Amino acid sequence: MKLIRVLTAAATLIAVASCSTSRQIPEGQFKLVKAEVIVEGDSDFETAKISPYLKQKPASWISRLLDFGAKPLIYSQDLANASAENMVRQMEYLGYYNSSIRTELSTEDKEAKVQYIIHPGRRYIIKDFCYELPEGEEFRRIFMADTANVSIHNGEYLSVAALEAESIRAAAYLREQGYYDIDKTAFSFLADTLAGDGYAKLTMRVGQKEEGETARIPVRYKFGNVSITYPKSIKFRQKVLKNLNTIKPGKPYSESTINTSYSRFSALSALSGVRITLDRSTFDDGIVDCEIALTPAKQRGVKLNIEGSSNSNGLIGISPEITYYSRNIFRGSETLNLTFLGDWQFKPGTDIKSTEFGVSGGITFPRFLLLPTSFFRNRVPTTQIKASINAQDRPEYKRDIFSTSYTYLWSGGRFYYQFMPLGISMVKLHHIDESFFESISTNPFLKNAYQSHLDIGSSFTVYYTTDASVVPAGSYKYARLKVDMSGNILSLIDGSFKRNEDGAALIWNTPYSQYIRGELTLGSTWSLGGSVTLATRLLAGAGYAYGNSSALPFEKHFYSGGANSLRGWQARAVGPGYAKRNENFVIPSQTGDLKLEANAELRFGIYSILSGAIFTDVGNIWTINSGSSENPEGRFNMDNFPGSLAADWGFGLRFNFSVLLLRLDMGLKLRDPSLDGSKWVGPKSWFKNNGNAIHLGVGYPF
Repeated sequence: MKLIRVLTAAATLIAVASCSTSRQIPEGQFKLVKAEVIVEGDSDFETAKISPYLKQKPASWISRLLDFGAKPLIYSQDLANASAENMVRQMEYLGYYNSSIRTELSTEDKEAKVQYIIHPGRRYIIKDFCYELPEGEEFRRIFMADTANVSIHNGEYLSVAALEAESIRAAAYLREQGYYDIDKTAFSFLADTLAGDGYAKLTMRVGQKEEGETARIPVRYKFGNVSITYPKSIKFRQKVLKNLNTIKPGKPYSESTINTSYSRFSALSALSGVRITLDRSTFDDGIVDCEIALTPAKQRGVKLNIEGSSNSNGLIGISPEITYYSRNIFRGSETLNLTFLGDWQFKPGTDIKSTEFGVSGGITFPRFLLLPTSFFRNRVPTTQIKASINAQDRPEYKRDIFSTSYTYLWSGGRFYYQFMPLGISMVKLHHIDESFFESISTNPFLKNAYQSHLDIGSSFTVYYTTDASVVPAGSYKYARLKVDMSGNILSLIDGSFKRNEDGAALIWNTPYSQYIRGELTLGSTWSLGGSVTLATRLLAGAGYAYGNSSALPFEKHFYSGGANSLRGWQARAVGPGYAKRNENFVIPSQTGDLKLEANAELRFGIYSILSGAIFTDVGNIWTINSGSSENPEGRFNMDNFPGSLAADWGFGLRFNFSVLLLRLDMGLKLRDPSLDGSKWVGPKSWFKNNGNAIHLGVGYPF
């Protein structure tokens, strides 16, 4: 009955929204609710090839429902006629000659539906494809060397689209060979279809428009004067700019050389813009002069990030972060970052609280230190050196974390790579509550996680995206894989190390960690029309301790909940598995070796800078190490895996200030595997104790 009431309410909402927009339509006009393209006579033709040329496209039902305040789309006969003309022209462009189209309109209750019914025209198959080239032995030799890559072939269908694509490809090839002033207009085609047998004799002409016209012999260019200009307000070491620039006087002109220099300069954090201007020399034919104009970015500044959360139990968490940056500290676009972060959790009216404070510093160099960079021709690789100290004061323990790392970063195409050959982390416990230590001493998984340890290892991360824009405008996908390994090299030489009572080898009287840990994230965002998008994410992670360790270090454990995870819970308040909250921790600290999570978020505009979202999250964490045998409810088991999943749903607001997006989300629990009896959480419990959580964040959650 509850489901029926929900569906009825949703249907009523859609109906009300539809009626409200219908009342805005003037008499004698109609709201366009459907525009359909139908192709008759060619079942293989994809209508998606011509649908984008519709002048009027009604929004999807979900976009109409969520775009609050949007005006109805009024059907226009003039735009329908223009759409028909556009699609016929596009059919011709695709090689369907003498196509025809008719438009059928149906109206009812101030709503209009229109069908565009297309009859594709005749197609011709290419045969006897040949070339007409200008005089000049060098040009002919260079051109003919590329004919194996020509995209037009005998036996394929003739189309303007195919001819234009080949013109663009061939022009790019010739510019790469030094022919600076050649573009797609240097190519023309003659198609003879007079035989009427369904075939077309095709001739590709280079440098001539009409038959019999004498084509000018193309000129191969070289680079002439090359200058690099930038405001005097920014100081650069000239050697840095010289090494980045691949455009050299006297070298043959090459378009890829231009693009390489542009990519290299654009990668510098000290610059906000790069403009490369080419001009023919006024003194010498066949020479191209070049000016590289650099625009500096803001050299110093401060960035602020903050996250906050609160649940229905009254626990409040605040995590501010402030970063100072300087982008050109050694006059070579080296970037310095100093970050101060904190994390405070407390429950008003009680003595429950925890504090965390950290300082980190790092320098990024726009080159590989200690390694050759000759194989990075197109992109600028970078080196990051970081160090940090973090102090944590919780009711159960006090500890400090010191860490440093040395990392290489580079990219290629849509792939981005990060390799940390060396990372060192030292965790020192200064105090551990006696009752807390006694409570975990019988659980090897927890006991070994909460001890001083040394972490010396490496990691590798690869990231792929179909859209590398800072803010992608349309649909896109991405994938990220990170693998951490620690202690393997030390294990080869630990025979001479001292050992503690548990048999673990010690360095500086501290056991070193040995483990492998991996995390994979897959994401997709679809544009549904208007301001409506659907963002999804799948995340899987697992870690395994072995050798000198019986449990992962605490900071390498996985957790769920929080502003970017299961938003019905605060951070570290879910799982593992069916396990109830560990009461040994005054503030939740539920962790595990394995994490699986899926998220979906429907985003839509409301008004001006204000947007909304409806989301759902499903997942949990589990333990997998043998040391977790005393907590069977938290261990991963395929037999009861579905029943151990947690789930929530919720809604949120986003305030987009262009340079900053603030996010406020309220997550409501749907399924809590730690509950006795039924794990499902109904609406009556959503706004009661432990039924929801509120999160404040910066940027999208994924």
